Amino acid sequence: MKQLNFIDKIKKIKIDIRAYTLIFALIVIWLLFGSLTGGVFLSSRNFSNLLRQMTIISFLAIGMTPVIITGNIDLSVGSMTGFISVIAAYLQAILLPTFLPGLFPALSVELLGIFSTIITIIICLLLGLLIGMGQGYIIAYGGVPAFIVTLGGMLILRGGLLAVAQGKTIVPIEDSLRVMAQGYLTKYPGIIIAVIAIIILFLVTLQSRTKKTQYGLKIKPLSYDLVVTSLFSAIVLGFVLVMNSYRGVQIPVLIMAIIAVMVTYLTNNTRFGRHIYAVGGNKEATKLSGINVQAVVLKTYALMGLLCGVSGIILTGYVAAGTTSGGMNYELSAIGGCVMGGTSLMGGIGTVFGALMGTLLMTSIENGMSVMNMSVFWQYIVKGLILVLAVYVDVTSRKNKSL
Repeated sequence: MKQLNFIDKIKKIKIDIRAYTLIFALIVIWLLFGSLTGGVFLSSRNFSNLLRQMTIISFLAIGMTPVIITGNIDLSVGSMTGFISVIAAYLQAILLPTFLPGLFPALSVELLGIFSTIITIIICLLLGLLIGMGQGYIIAYGGVPAFIVTLGGMLILRGGLLAVAQGKTIVPIEDSLRVMAQGYLTKYPGIIIAVIAIIILFLVTLQSRTKKTQYGLKIKPLSYDLVVTSLFSAIVLGFVLVMNSYRGVQIPVLIMAIIAVMVTYLTNNTRFGRHIYAVGGNKEATKLSGINVQAVVLKTYALMGLLCGVSGIILTGYVAAGTTSGGMNYELSAIGGCVMGGTSLMGGIGTVFGALMGTLLMTSIENGMSVMNMSVFWQYIVKGLILVLAVYVDVTSRKNKSL
């Protein structure tokens, strides 16, 4: 019995090591680029820029994770983001300014701008949702492979983007929309949010332990959970303090964190989330168990479309314009971030946290090479090699498990 207990402990240690491998790799990469750039990479200003760079791709990676877990793919997310971005710019720069002042003559210019931003956000989110549902319906109920549907969607949406932009950059963008992508929280609101987040972390940990005890499930020692929660709390507080040393916590990063928490809860603590993993693990067995596989797939693409809407809105605010190159190759970065974070292209395995870590890892490598003034072609080569390596590791680990 003692030998078996020792073996069980060793297995648990292996699982923990594998779960935190990305964090260790990220720290190593940060230290490497920090030394190669004379500390410039590790400056609070560069970290702020790094996190801002990853937000747009992170929205797509968060939505791509459930899609890939079900065993599907979405190649249209980059073009959808770009298309929604130019729609947002067209609404703010051309369409809404023509009739909003006539409808609401009593409103000031500032209030008209805020009202324009609210309308733009609602329309763009609904547009992304409808496009995602349309593609999901064809895949789920039409039986057309996801690769073909989303590849066609990528081409159609890229054509739509060019048609709306007509080869021009669409400006200007309202200040209220730009704040969403370029704004910062001041020092004290950032600290207050950090304290609230830490309190929530401890409450969730204690609530999880209570539920597991009620259902008779095995729980880890209280000291272990407290140490892990304290570690994450220290990361949250450290992040806020580092960001406050520059200009404060970025608003788009805060939006990304909120959406990540919501989707993580959706995938880990709801029936729909369990169905996502079931479909990816064994589609036929899931059907036989009475789960509506088609509805699950449709919902994952609807979520993906909604997050493309968020990404397109943030992209418009970040660039402060609608451009013809918006969203170019974003789908590759999103898929790469998911795969780097441990989401299996074969389905059934993946987490939102892993996708975010993978995206941060990819963005860190890209940012580090840019700070070093490395040629663009080398950046593409390195990112491609890393992506192939990540897929190779995933396939190899799957084969070893099946033996």
